[in-house]
Amino acid sequence: MSAKDNGGEINAPDVIPNRMRPAAVTRFVSMAAVCVAARAVTLTATATATFATTPSIGQPPTAPIASRYTISGDGITEPLSGLRGDAARGKSIVINRQQGLCVLCHQLPSGSNVAAVFQGNIAPSLDGAGARLSEAQLRLRLVDSRAISPHSVMPAYYRVDALTRVSSTFQGKPILDAQQIEDVVAYLMTLR
Repeated sequence: MSAKDNGGEINAPDVIPNRMRPAAVTRFVSMAAVCVAARAVTLTATATATFATTPSIGQPPTAPIASRYTISGDGITEPLSGLRGDAARGKSIVINRQQGLCVLCHQLPSGSNVAAVFQGNIAPSLDGAGARLSEAQLRLRLVDSRAISPHSVMPAYYRVDALTRVSSTFQGKPILDAQQIEDVVAYLMTLR
């Protein structure tokens, strides 16, 4: 199985066959296709997210917020909504295959209690992420990885504007809310 580049679009059925694709993976593949399909990227951006909390796994965020972020160089220096992250909550998001979906593409450090067979190998390992990248750089990669790498297939976990091929159920809603982004950043900073 391999992804085909059709002028910037990932042909989702080629990535994971329908019979093997749970709903969360379908959402991830759809978001990855969105990231590949978008061509324009600006390195100075302000975005507004309109929803904040995820009430249960697989459900769209529901609590309204208005959180802005500013990209400065190769990062977002200020925490989203001025929130502080919790590394323990961040780890649970990262290892959760229904919420963060990080392990779909990334390898976790040994000792993370996630069997290696259930971890991805198409993206950089998260082992040492906190040593390789600053907090601001990690935050931008989670919010909108295409701001750094225009051809990235990593979904924009927080950016909600200028996305295409997003189900109407999830339009205008981030994959992770501001608190969840900060929690994941806090966890990734512990991986040194």
